[in-house]
Order: sequence, then structure tokens, then C-alpha cells
Amino acid sequence: MTIDIATVTAKGQVTVPKAIREALGLRQGDRLSWEVENGAARVKLVSPLDLDYLQGLEANLQDWASAADDEAFADL
Repeated sequence: MTIDIATVTAKGQVTVPKAIREALGLRQGDRLSWEVENGAARVKLVSPLDLDYLQGLEANLQDWASAADDEAFADL
């Protein structure tokens, strides 16, 4: 486990310590998500979205949007 300390600036900004950046493979422009639970924060690297894949997936979901499908899955 890697533990490091960072200081919050007056603007609420924090520099991710070098050891953490290296451990997560962080690069400029990467996005982080912050989750708070029971007084603790968990920070995770957010994977970039593959827009071509998502658009292709969306186009194929039209095949599942029929009235027959709505009726078949209504009880779920």
C-alpha cells in the first residue's frame, strides 16, 4: 500500500504525489473520480470513453426497442 500526503491549496486544489501518479500511471489530462463514504475519500482513475464503440453500441440497441420487446420484458 502506498501512503502519501498532499496539501490542499486555497483554491481547493491538490497535487497528486509523484509516487501515486506513478503507481496509477497517471498522465496529464487523466480524470479522477472522488467517492466519499463514512468520512473517507476514495480516488479512482476514470477510464476514457471509447466514443466510436459507444456510438456503434447505441446504433445496435435500436434492434431491441420494439413494442414486442417492451411487452416481453414488462414484468422484469
